[in-house]
Amino acid sequence: MSLIDAIILGVIQGLTEFLPVSSSGHLVFFQRLLGVDEAAVLTFSVAVHVATLFAVVFVYWKKIFEMIKRPFSKLPLQIVAATIPAVVLTLLFGDLIESTYVNPVVLGPGFIFTGLALLFSEKVGNGQKGLEELKTTDSLMIGAAQGIALFPAVSRSGMTITTSLALGLERGFAADFSFLMSIPPILGAALLDGIDVVKGNTASFESIGTINLLAGMIAAGITGFFAIKIMLKAVKKLKLKYFSYYVITLGTIIILAQLLFKDSLSWLK
Repeated sequence: MSLIDAIILGVIQGLTEFLPVSSSGHLVFFQRLLGVDEAAVLTFSVAVHVATLFAVVFVYWKKIFEMIKRPFSKLPLQIVAATIPAVVLTLLFGDLIESTYVNPVVLGPGFIFTGLALLFSEKVGNGQKGLEELKTTDSLMIGAAQGIALFPAVSRSGMTITTSLALGLERGFAADFSFLMSIPPILGAALLDGIDVVKGNTASFESIGTINLLAGMIAAGITGFFAIKIMLKAVKKLKLKYFSYYVITLGTIIILAQLLFKDSLSWLK
């Protein structure tokens, strides 16, 4: 992995972790497009996950500090409830989900599915429910949507915000809840990938290089911060349809490329 590769992948991770376009799908896509070794990307993802976690903390530090002071108040308990479905799905189907990441065939349909979900969210997003009206069943359903986003090219933020809006959550609160509930899965992904690195199941940090890791983290952290800000405005101003146009177009291009050029383009195989 070169320095340029690290910066590109860091920017991609930072933007797509929070914009509703699927970070997993874009990382797989660009990893193949750039010809970066898969083992190196898995190790690199530990660093960029930590960086995007810092971006969330930087934006929401007041709410996070309040949750730390009052861990049994409603918001942290609802975040715990929303995390449970993804944990259960990972434990039950983790191997199956992981196997899909080496198959680029799933990228096109995943992107299109995300785009259709975003279009749907624009039609139903007029609710007024805030934290006080949020039920545990709502959080579990939003968490189940987050679990679906374990598959590549299905956007986590896209699925959680769409489901939140469908359940009647106010747009601003839906976005805030989605980003706050991203903290456990981002932290979990970093820990799991980190364990793989320690066990030697993937590339070592030394093989990627300290400069590359730091460059990727800085790129991911900065772009992640701005991506959150952009997304908050987009949700409130009914702009999610523009993201849907992008991912539907990208998914369609990938499917057509796989049908027409699979034998001549190595990253499609």
